[in-house]
Amino acid sequence: MSDSIDRRPRTPLAWLAGRVSLGPRALRWGTTAALVVSILIVVTGGVVRVTGSGLGCPTWPQCEAGSLPTTPALGIHGLIEFGNRVLTSVLVLAVGWAIVAAALQRPWQRTLARLTWSQFWLVIVNAVAGGITVLVGLDPYVVALHFVLAFALLTTTTLAWHRTRQSAAATTVHGAVGATAWALAAAAAVLVVLGTVVTGAGPHSGDSVAVPRITVVPWTVLTAMHGTIAVVVVVLAVVLLVQLRAGGASTALARRRVAVLLAVLASQGLIGIVQALTGLPGGLVVLHLLGAALVWVGVLRVLLDTHPALFGRVAPVRDVPADPATAEAVLR
Repeated sequence: MSDSIDRRPRTPLAWLAGRVSLGPRALRWGTTAALVVSILIVVTGGVVRVTGSGLGCPTWPQCEAGSLPTTPALGIHGLIEFGNRVLTSVLVLAVGWAIVAAALQRPWQRTLARLTWSQFWLVIVNAVAGGITVLVGLDPYVVALHFVLAFALLTTTTLAWHRTRQSAAATTVHGAVGATAWALAAAAAVLVVLGTVVTGAGPHSGDSVAVPRITVVPWTVLTAMHGTIAVVVVVLAVVLLVQLRAGGASTALARRRVAVLLAVLASQGLIGIVQALTGLPGGLVVLHLLGAALVWVGVLRVLLDTHPALFGRVAPVRDVPADPATAEAVLR
């Protein structure tokens, strides 16, 4: 078996788990909090960019020399940038909650523990990357890396959140259907990365003064490529929905996931078209970032509901007897 309460590493949390336990509700709330804040930090990062507040705090880790928080002299840009930094602290608390809740579950699941701890390290790495973006004057390649790391965090928070709610109705698909699900996830990943490049080449540099942009490929060409990949993602989602219909009742859950994803993709496509036709207004850019986060969450849920054993044998998070032998039997 992949997860066992008898195989947890010897740590202070393991010692505490021998004396204290938390129920599944605490874990679900913890993973939900981590997911919601990881989405919010993508959105607030967009707000920082479109308002030209990327250097609102001119240094890091302090906001300015001699002051950790923003000061009145830094104005609204300092307030926006510092607010984004404060949200990182909220994210740390949410992830910490998820880590503790996962550690104090009975039975303990190794996969959930690893997912929650990976979130902590990604928060730290991304915070450092965010600081480096300030220190290098918003270099577009470093900013793009910062954004990709934010989506890596979103990936782990989604995986943990989904696993605590994974339905027994999820059915593994095989053959062409499974291949389409993987192709959809791969195309969506390309779409996200290409979106960061488009942003790095576009007019929203994150500062009110001239900041270097990505110029390897003209911005208009990158935008067209981004749109083309978006169409590929939509087509793959439609194909997957059609394939899943052949599975009857056993694939009902996966079909619902794909239908929701298609609705989000349609909204995202509409926003993308409107913002392109109206000169990329800041509000629509932020809304498009929110849509990108929701699309990625939706794609991951589709993948997990078509491959429920992707990260090992699924053990639904629920109340079980505290007796170790009985608890381990639940995981079999």
